[in-house]
Amino acid sequence: SSLEINNEAVVSTQSTGDPAGLAFEAIKYAKDRCFDVVLVDTAGRMQDNEPLMRALSKLVAMNKPDLTLFVGEALVGNEAVDQLVKFNQALIDNSVTAEAGTKSIIDGILLTKFDCIDDKVGAAISMTYITGQPIVFVGTGQQYPDLRSLNVKSVVTALLR
Repeated sequence: SSLEINNEAVVSTQSTGDPAGLAFEAIKYAKDRCFDVVLVDTAGRMQDNEPLMRALSKLVAMNKPDLTLFVGEALVGNEAVDQLVKFNQALIDNSVTAEAGTKSIIDGILLTKFDCIDDKVGAAISMTYITGQPIVFVGTGQQYPDLRSLNVKSVVTALLR
């Protein structure tokens, strides 16, 4: 893994040793250059893989992000709800900073492939209900401009079909 700017590696896991260190170095690099935002993508964490979830919990504890989002695929319907619940619980279980009784470590949800769902839209509502956290963005394509705010009216319309 590496942090690249204009296709040039600025920081890599070869120099830091782990993803938490890479994120730390990327945030330091950004702060030194007055960047407003650093997006750390963990490139997928299976909620049932304890070593990966421990590594993610370390990344969160070490870097104290302003916002932690669960990224899931809207197309899988209720399976996404199960993934979210297990993912969030794994973060809580592996967190060194979560207090007893903590309901959620994630701050919000990003659902990809949202432009392709129809009857599975109810799962999105279940995800917000279960976690108490909002759907912050929905993905409707492959590029950054394809990240959009959730259009509540379209979700209600889909539910009433």
